[in-house]
Amino acid sequence: MTKVKLTVNSNGSLKVDGDFEIVDAQGNVYGLEGRTVVSICRCGLSANKPFCDGSHKGHFEHNAVAFNLPPKKV
Repeated sequence: MTKVKLTVNSNGSLKVDGDFEIVDAQGNVYGLEGRTVVSICRCGLSANKPFCDGSHKGHFEHNAVAFNLPPKKV
């Protein structure tokens, strides 16, 4: 199986790239119409949630820098 890549964009969305599906809280699948790349809103301002529509520009600041999480709790 191919890995799905999630990219946390600075001051913006989560980019999802690969072979994936997105479902709502009830398990209903969003119709992606063959897309293999989408951007998910992180700021909450999109009129097209959960997808990004660019509304965050100038209203959302987050410098995306990778870090290690603490060890998993057992």
